[in-house]
Amino acid sequence: MQSTPLTNLLRFLQEELAIPSESIDLVLRQEESMPNLLPMVLWQYGLVTLEQLDQILNWLEAI
Repeated sequence: MQSTPLTNLLRFLQEELAIPSESIDLVLRQEESMPNLLPMVLWQYGLVTLEQLDQILNWLEAI
C-alpha cells in the first residue's frame, strides 16, 4: 500500500516534531475540505511554533 502525501505529512508531524495526535485531529476536523492548509492552521491555532512551521514547509518542499 502506497502512502499519500497527507499520510506522510502526518507521520512527519508526529514523529519528527512530536505534535500530539489530538492537536492534529482537531485541525483535521476543522479543515476536512482543505488538508493542504494543515500546516498553516496548526500555526494559526498555536499548535506549532514558527520554527516548526518553517520545518514543515521545508519538508513539504523537499518531497
